[in-house]
Amino acid sequence: MRSFEEIEALATEKKGGPEKLAALLGEHNPPKSEAELEKIGDDRWLAMFTKCVFQAGFSWKVIEQKWPGFEEAFEGFDIARLSFLPDEAFEALLKDTRIVRNGIKIKTVQDNAVFLKDLAMEHGSAAKFLAHFPVTDQIGLMEILKKRGSRLGGNTGQLALRFMGKESFLLSGDVVNALIRENVIENDRLSKKNLNAIQAAFNDWKATSGRTLNEISRILAFSVGTTR
Repeated sequence: MRSFEEIEALATEKKGGPEKLAALLGEHNPPKSEAELEKIGDDRWLAMFTKCVFQAGFSWKVIEQKWPGFEEAFEGFDIARLSFLPDEAFEALLKDTRIVRNGIKIKTVQDNAVFLKDLAMEHGSAAKFLAHFPVTDQIGLMEILKKRGSRLGGNTGQLALRFMGKESFLLSGDVVNALIRENVIENDRLSKKNLNAIQAAFNDWKATSGRTLNEISRILAFSVGTTR
């Protein structure tokens, strides 16, 4: 495994110099602090989980366009209300043209409301738990999202964390290819062994480079992406 300085030099060359790389990194907002994340209402976490679930395998543009309708249909994503969604309310949502009428994904809203409600009961608020979960164990948080949440495994949970402002890496195709190139992992299977190796590598690069996980994963992607 090369030093992150060497990987960043490769990304810099591919993207046309340090200024262009810096500009690309600056296109995305930096991660929020734990204090900022903790202040976010649990309803907003449910809203983002829902948005990412509905965007998975579907047109992101359509979901964005219809999002005000989602907010109305799900009544602002009130967790207490949605965790007890009666059958008649679910049936009404299946016919609601303000949202994408996918029954399986609609059901995840209730399931994830219950998940967040349980976290709130355990930790004071779901936001508090998510905000303070150590970034040095992102794979641990990903496992919790996968096991206790609904359809929050894989890229869906990772994207939700990133969009909410949680410092995190994304295991996109380019990032995984870079990790294989650096001999962090041997293949693209996200097995427990590979995930542990990935977390260890990110932790090492974070400690030695001073970069956030967000920046590290993007630089890894840039180091294998097309030159521009």
